[in-house]
Amino acid sequence: MRFLILTQYFPPETGAAQVRLKELAKGLQRQGHEVVVVTAFPNHPSGVIPPKYRGYWSMKDEVEGLPVYRTWVYPVQRGHFWKRLLNYFSFTFSSLWGILKAGPCDVLFVESPPLFLGMTAVLGSWIKRAHLVFNVSDLWPESAVALGLVTNKTMIRMTEALETWLYNRSWKLSAVTLGIRDTWLKRGIPAKKISFLPNGVNLELFRLLPPDEDLKEKLGLSGKFVLVYTGTMGYAQGLETLLEAAKLLGSEPQYHFLFLGDGTEKPKLEAMAAEMKLTNVQFLGFQPVTDMPRYLSLAAASIIPLKKLKLFEGARPSKMFPAMGCAVPVIYSGEGEAVELIQKAGAGLTVEPENPKEMAQAIRSLYELSDQGRSMGENGRRYVEEHYSWDKIVSRWLQELK
Repeated sequence: MRFLILTQYFPPETGAAQVRLKELAKGLQRQGHEVVVVTAFPNHPSGVIPPKYRGYWSMKDEVEGLPVYRTWVYPVQRGHFWKRLLNYFSFTFSSLWGILKAGPCDVLFVESPPLFLGMTAVLGSWIKRAHLVFNVSDLWPESAVALGLVTNKTMIRMTEALETWLYNRSWKLSAVTLGIRDTWLKRGIPAKKISFLPNGVNLELFRLLPPDEDLKEKLGLSGKFVLVYTGTMGYAQGLETLLEAAKLLGSEPQYHFLFLGDGTEKPKLEAMAAEMKLTNVQFLGFQPVTDMPRYLSLAAASIIPLKKLKLFEGARPSKMFPAMGCAVPVIYSGEGEAVELIQKAGAGLTVEPENPKEMAQAIRSLYELSDQGRSMGENGRRYVEEHYSWDKIVSRWLQELK
């Protein structure tokens, strides 16, 4: 089959969706399918289009052997909700040109959010006479309403109506988490229309490495028990809890918190850390995916927090899989689906969300019981080898599409 993947976010951008969709595309190729990608010019999360891509309406590109058609997008920096909508809608319209240029396809796969891109996908699938697979990594507008990001009742009703319209016109719905899948089943969507495409991990890239001594010395981490956070720094993550845990551990000099990533909340978090005079916290920007195993080689644990919201009980943050692949134990501050997965794998510790005292105590426990941490890391690696390699995920997903 020939797959066309339509997504606003794709490498060289960094982020969970970008990595997942590239791995899906490469996995489909390895299984003998043709893949073409239609995406925007890279600009997320900085809001800056790299010089290579500026001044163009569209461009044919290539990412690791994948043909990629890029079209114009209005770039936007942090905040500014209405500008963010303009960012979404600019690609919603321009991407139709990319679909027309990308040639025929049997399956048009679209990533949501942004939800509005589904309108282009419906039109594109009609033009191409292709099956439409609507892949959802975050229920929208439900998640935006729960986070208080959207409060206008008219907009909520309109986007809910659009969501239903898109679902009805899709051949298959594809869920990134079991929570999303279960929500659809409760809404009465037939099980045969639903497929499951979870986050996974590239086990060749993310593997156990000896600590990178050069990097450790460069970052001033010699002799430190390093706690790493990687990924988006947004409202949903509730990273204030992590800073409060760092403050509780401030008198114990062995602990050091390393933040790798960027997002709308990063300036606020940096200001908060400065105000709290946290000397055990260090912020770095987004790092290339290929460098992440080096940073994880320094980690005693990967910390993954979320806000205490009912919505997140169905979440399974993508960042826990690379950590498990690198045999790094996870400390997860959340509830629901991800807790069950970590406990089943024996891959780490789980604590109540938004509870810095529990977080600090979990960190102390790992430090005091180093053998337990190593065992958790080994358990995590075995678990993702058995269940979450990309080839296994893609193979199962293709079976569900039949």
